[in-house]
Amino acid sequence: MAASIDFLSNPIFISVITASFLLLLFHYIYNQPQQHGKKYHPTGASVFHLFINFKKMHHYMTDLATKYKTYRIFNPIHGAVYTSDPANVEYILKTNFKNYGKGEYTHSISSDLLGDGIFTVDGDQWREQRRVSSQEFSTKILRDSSSVIFRSNTIKLGKILSQAADSNQIIDINDLFMKATTDSIFKVGFGIDLDNLSGRNEEGVRFSHAFDDANNLLYTRFVDVSWKIKRFLNIGAEAELKKNMKIVDEFVYKVIQVKIEQMQKSKDESLVKKEDILSRFVQVNDKDPKYLRDIILNFVLAGKDPIAISMSWFIYMLCKHPEVQDKVAKEIIEATNMNEEITDVADFAACVSDGVLEKMQYLQAALTETIRLYPALPVDPKVCFSDDVLPDGCNVNKGDVVAYLPYAMGRMKFIWGDDALEFKPERWLDQDGRFHQESPFKFTAFQAGPRTCLGRDFAYRQLKIISSALLGCFVFKLSNENIDLQYRTSINIHVDGPLQVYVSRRSGF
Repeated sequence: MAASIDFLSNPIFISVITASFLLLLFHYIYNQPQQHGKKYHPTGASVFHLFINFKKMHHYMTDLATKYKTYRIFNPIHGAVYTSDPANVEYILKTNFKNYGKGEYTHSISSDLLGDGIFTVDGDQWREQRRVSSQEFSTKILRDSSSVIFRSNTIKLGKILSQAADSNQIIDINDLFMKATTDSIFKVGFGIDLDNLSGRNEEGVRFSHAFDDANNLLYTRFVDVSWKIKRFLNIGAEAELKKNMKIVDEFVYKVIQVKIEQMQKSKDESLVKKEDILSRFVQVNDKDPKYLRDIILNFVLAGKDPIAISMSWFIYMLCKHPEVQDKVAKEIIEATNMNEEITDVADFAACVSDGVLEKMQYLQAALTETIRLYPALPVDPKVCFSDDVLPDGCNVNKGDVVAYLPYAMGRMKFIWGDDALEFKPERWLDQDGRFHQESPFKFTAFQAGPRTCLGRDFAYRQLKIISSALLGCFVFKLSNENIDLQYRTSINIHVDGPLQVYVSRRSGF
């Protein structure tokens, strides 16, 4: 894979890392935070430790979080604080929100892919993009049209699963989820049919691969202090990133040009307002393709990966816990009142109305339990804009990166109890079997405060549509029941490699 770290075979890279480590050691010895009566968090590790543990980085950081609710990571470039303390998270995301943002650190690392999009900017730029996005996500038009699109692509996916069930064929459900959600997001966001599921659109397939590889490569910058040197020399991961970004940009700018031309030719202003999300931003600014390019790629990152990732981990957990899979399926079938054997996914999907989705409380609990253990965004870094003191009494300095850890927090016993590592949907149900929310500073998968994920309800709706249609019609079983599925370290917590399953048709309960 393009994002692999082949430092053992690259002499230049070894030299760079050695120099970086010596610089780090110098920083550690001579630049310890001066106390002067101030309290600092304990040192858990160095950025070099994160680098050598990159493939298991979230396990490593979870182990550190078990020892220290909040700890420092020494870095030769800046201070770094990592926390799993809900009180600190609330302070960073809400109480003193203005003092913590993306900053130049996150922007410099992410801008090659995400530009000046909503995930990399602060201040007026962020407020404007959030305002327009918020208006779009609140419209009934988007809710209804997106549901139609997700149902349509779920039906296409269901036909593939039906063929696999009839032929007793092993399929990679992770690959299918990635393709289906990419198709859906591009249709919802930009009015484009990529048709990744069929693979007929070669240009769309090339874009999808390049975008995913760029995403993976970009993440190594967070732990590789030499990335700017490699970018200057155009070697290693940075050379691969440059190649992928050329493919991504060529595709996206073509999409933008077509959309602008369509809107300029449109005579009916009311129809323009009812189009996709890109159309709304074109109305705001049709003179700056770079602005629109950044909007597109941030939306793709937000809408494509989290839904596909959550579905893959969800199916994996249901295969590991067949009793939960049966309970979910039973609730779906009872809610839709479909008690006979289902032969057509389209017929079943047609029964999944808003009212039916609302009845599926256990499904929502099982999805949320999956997201607790496998949050799409496992680490969320912010930058401290001025010296501050966190609620636990520890000091952070201007320029420090302060990150909270959704992946680690989902595994903390002091937050979730002694059964924190267990997959237990019931923890999300009240005594009447109704789903209940937890504090967003405890369950941090969708952020909180002013940066609360705008697409949270959108994501749950699509997850429930896909889940209900597929689990109402099919039984899933791992091709290798002994497999211990691992994540791929990236901006999002992707399944590492294929998720191979057997599919069989489900009979009524």
